Amino acid sequence: MKTLIIIPCYNERNNIEQIINSIRKNCQEPDLLVVNDGSSDGSLDVIKKLQVPHLNLCVNTGIGGAIQTGFKYAEMHDYDIAVQCDGDGQHPPYQIGRLIDVILKDKADVAIGSRFAGRQNIGFSFLRRIGINIFTNLIHLLTGKRIYDTTSGFRAYSKRTISVLAEYYPRDYPEPEALVFLLKRGFTIKEVPIFMKKRKEGVSSITWTKSVYYMLKVSLAILIQGLGGNKNA
Repeated sequence: MKTLIIIPCYNERNNIEQIINSIRKNCQEPDLLVVNDGSSDGSLDVIKKLQVPHLNLCVNTGIGGAIQTGFKYAEMHDYDIAVQCDGDGQHPPYQIGRLIDVILKDKADVAIGSRFAGRQNIGFSFLRRIGINIFTNLIHLLTGKRIYDTTSGFRAYSKRTISVLAEYYPRDYPEPEALVFLLKRGFTIKEVPIFMKKRKEGVSSITWTKSVYYMLKVSLAILIQGLGGNKNA
């Protein structure tokens, strides 16, 4: 079984070396691919120094574009499993095996590393937690499936999921919308309780001032996807 770990990277110069070294230490079998999403802070120089396989996008396409690029690469090279692991150091590489195990045992098409399935709380702001609860309830209303950590970007995907997402993947704040897209098409999704660390360097792209916009935009995208779907997908 060929496994590819996809790391989207946008201006993570101070984090990317640590996450790559940690993956190399904890994950002996899977291949590694960094998708540099138009970073302007020298992240690409660090990636090249570490001699890690990478794709360099000339402009910033957003998290959705970077991840879909990884899916296209995984499909082109006939990988059986793809793992999404963010480049900010919050996703613990030593727990990647737990996500892969769910796919290998045919328990699900997608395994989500969930911060909430095990009742963990790493200090989310009140507003952000409210937003996640809104997404959870909307997805449950539209699909009948309750997923607690709808925004987690720590995920493993089966081969047939890779093929579908290589063709279509939401661009802006894609994680909740992608869940509806897959559930409406009969894919199975399982949450795996994990411990997630706080970001050590840099700041999240979702600031407090963007939170309300984020909740409204993602909620609308979930509704459109759930009620009508993407006609081109």
